[in-house]
Formats: sequence, C-alpha cells, structure tokens
Amino acid sequence: MASAPLPVTSACAPRRKGGVGRYIVLALLIAATAFYLMPVYVMVINGLKDKSYMTLSDMWKFPLYLDGGGFPLAWKTLSPNLWASLRMVIPATILSSLLGAVNGYLLSKWKFRGSDVIFTLILFGMFIPYQAILIPLIRFLDQIGLYGKWQGLVLVHVIYGIPITCLIFRNYFTNVPTELVEAARIDGAGLIQTFFQIILPLSLPAFVVVGIFQFTNIWNDFLFGVTVVFNPADQPVTVALNNLNGTNSVDWTVVMAAAVLSALPTAIVYVLLGRYFIRGLLAGSMKG
Repeated sequence: MASAPLPVTSACAPRRKGGVGRYIVLALLIAATAFYLMPVYVMVINGLKDKSYMTLSDMWKFPLYLDGGGFPLAWKTLSPNLWASLRMVIPATILSSLLGAVNGYLLSKWKFRGSDVIFTLILFGMFIPYQAILIPLIRFLDQIGLYGKWQGLVLVHVIYGIPITCLIFRNYFTNVPTELVEAARIDGAGLIQTFFQIILPLSLPAFVVVGIFQFTNIWNDFLFGVTVVFNPADQPVTVALNNLNGTNSVDWTVVMAAAVLSALPTAIVYVLLGRYFIRGLLAGSMKG
C-alpha cells in the first residue's frame, strides 16, 4: 500500500517560512526607502511650488500647477557655481586618485626600509581637522600665488585626499598576488612599467571606490570653498547655496529647488556607480 510522499510534504513548511521572511524583509526595505526619501520628496514638491503657496501646513501637498516653481531661478543663480564645482571636483578627484594609486602601489608591492612608518605618517593626515591647518594653508597658498583662485582649491583637495586614497589603494594592492610583480621583474619590467602594465589594469574597482568617495567629499565641502576662493562665480555650489539665505526673508521654493540641484550630481554618481562601489569595497577584502 503506497504511502504519502512525506519528504515533499515536509519540504513545504520551510518554503512558506522562507517566503514569509522574504516578504517581511521586502516590507522593511520599502519602509526604510520611503523614510529616507521623504526629505527628497519634500524638497522636490516644494521647489515646484509658487512661493505664495509655500506654507508649513501645505508642505506635504502637491503643487496646484506645474510651472517650474523655484527651479528656473535656482538654476539661473547656481549654474555658474555648479560649473565651478565640476571644474574643481573632476581634476581634484582624478589627481588624488592617481597619487593614491602610486603611493599604495609603492607601499604595498615595493617594500623599503621605513615604508610602514611613512604609511603611518600619511594616515595621520586623515585625523587633522580642517580648522587646525586653515591659517598655514592660506599663507602657503598666498606665497605660491594660488590664494583666491579655484586652482588653489583643487590643490587643497588633492593633498587632503592623499591619506584616504593611499589607504584604500594600499589595502587593495596588498591582496593582488605578489607573484605578478615578481614575474614582471623577471621579465625586465621596472617600477613604472609594472605599475602601468600590471597593477593599473587590475585596480579599476579601487578607482571606482576612491572616485565616488573623493567626488562626494569634495563636492560637499564648504569650509575650503568659502575661505580659499574670492570670486563668487568661482566658489563651489555649497557656498552659493548658503548665500541664498537672505538676511530679512527667504524664498524657500528657490532654496528647496537649489538644494535639489546641488545634490543631483552626487546622486547621479551613486545611481550609476553604486553597485560598482560595493564591489570595489569587497574586491580587496579576501585573497585569492
């Protein structure tokens, strides 16, 4: 007499439990996403409103009609500073990433006496507050003729980004097989040739991590932008956003729209490269 297939029946319970667990996790993720997107929602809908309809009681309501709200004026006001930020962020990110890659390569694959000490001293730069070096920084920039210019701001961010970029690249290159470097030496490749032909092609994940990290930090900087650069048109967008606050009254529709515009570039970077950012963080975590 045939009996019921017990293995099939017993296997159904774990599937139900797993299905319920997945729905719970999905619901929690949706709730967390909605919670973190609420400020974005408030900024966008209030930026689209006319300032006469901007009240605290109606801040969650959609605009009565769509005519751009404060976005046209925000764009007209911030567009020079958005370009100034891009002009400053892109070279600063590229240069600091390249310097960090070279330092990380030398300190991980070309060991020499005192290399660990030098690496430790470089890392100390991560813990120096901006305010502590502001006066000597300005005096140095004035002596070399870059004080008040956006090129001086690029130099500041390149130098201040070396510690974190060096740390990320050194940790990444440590997990690259040393046999590759030794094989290149046997074949007659020197330090520079090994870096460009062997190490650099393998370091794309690290460059993505460093690029996103540096782009975000430099874009959001306010202190150096307001102290190093004189010309308002050359100041970064964070300074221009702060200057939108009037002394007697504030047009909150323009401020909200300007906040959305200033945050848009970093949001686009994370949307386009976010998955590569996670992969790059995990790429050097395990050997083999």
